[in-house]
Amino acid sequence: QAQLVESGGGLVQPGGSLRLSCVVSGFTLDRYAIGWFRQAPGKEREGVSCISYDDASTYYQNSVKGRFTISRDNAKNTAYLQMDSLKPEDTGVYYCAVKESGGWYVCAHNYDMDYWGKGTLVTVSS
Repeated sequence: QAQLVESGGGLVQPGGSLRLSCVVSGFTLDRYAIGWFRQAPGKEREGVSCISYDDASTYYQNSVKGRFTISRDNAKNTAYLQMDSLKPEDTGVYYCAVKESGGWYVCAHNYDMDYWGKGTLVTVSS
């Protein structure tokens, strides 16, 4: 049974850093594109950063470019989102999701991902 479990969220002050992890089980990560999505209070879920299944291409939402870095460790079946210089507008529930043989475009709105995690809450506040 496929499962994705996010961790690493929490409360952080503006300018701080967090690293989110997404551990997958029930399948091997190396054939899947990975997406990190977030849903802020009162807003729709949006794609933050995505990486193609072969690591050849990445996507970052304009608001996080230069501050967030997506990566994966296929040997550990784990995806990461390093978040630096956090801002209050980065607050939200962060979800990871995967799409077999997908590209960077899986960050598109309402893309049909194969599996989703349940999310981890990130709060950026002083």
